[in-house]
Amino acid sequence: MDPDMRAALVRIAEALERVAPAAHTPQSFDGSRLFRHDPATGRFVPAPDYELFIDLLVGVERQKHALLQNLERFARGVGCNHVLLWGVRGAGKSSLAKAAFMTVAEDSPLMRLIEVDRDEVTALPALFETLRPLPERFVILCDDLSFEAGAAAAKALKSALEGGVCGPPRNTLLVATSNRRHLMARDSAENHGAIATAEDAEEEVSVSDRFGLWIGFPPMDQGAYLRAVRTYADHFGLGAEDLDRRALQWALQRGARSGRVAWQFIRELAGELGVSLPA
Repeated sequence: MDPDMRAALVRIAEALERVAPAAHTPQSFDGSRLFRHDPATGRFVPAPDYELFIDLLVGVERQKHALLQNLERFARGVGCNHVLLWGVRGAGKSSLAKAAFMTVAEDSPLMRLIEVDRDEVTALPALFETLRPLPERFVILCDDLSFEAGAAAAKALKSALEGGVCGPPRNTLLVATSNRRHLMARDSAENHGAIATAEDAEEEVSVSDRFGLWIGFPPMDQGAYLRAVRTYADHFGLGAEDLDRRALQWALQRGARSGRVAWQFIRELAGELGVSLPA
């Protein structure tokens, strides 16, 4: 080859290398156990460990046992199911999901939790495929899942859980929370007959069937609510006169008794006493 032509080809190759995008380097999941998926960049943003211990969550003993058992099986690589935590708002579904993960991860160094926004449902199949070849075991947490986006989102979620021809990744487990067992927003459930086809309605309702483990959270009674308040108060050293009376008054003002309301009361009490609590 002519030397001048060879030199020209070398310069062209070097120029192309400078302008070509860098080869994708898989992100490391070292250094953190909790991550948030950023849909704009596709990156996984590390988050600090969840600080609320599972023993502080009272009134949900049955739910704790079922979720912990399933997560422990997933960590060992044996039979387990995707999980749907459903029930009344403020019952502690999201808190239990994160606290149970932290409990299991203490003895399972490859366990990671990735939180995804419910608006990312259509991107779940691609996310699962990204995680498939990695050595870690990923719990994917989708909080407050429902299908305002309609049947397209439902189909994407079913595709992620079923895995297409390759099957679902063995190293991913979806844990979703919802106020409704069938994942449909109330206005969608009430108006389906008028605004959607029967096929779309069936598509959305049938998604909950893909979750092998349903864990329900009924409304919290007064006794469980007061136990939650006392457990928090004892753990954080928050002494107060008439604790039960004040806690019940707080719940009355909020119009509900729940784990969330109990925690909000404790935060108010801690503020009065000048005590710092986990976020």
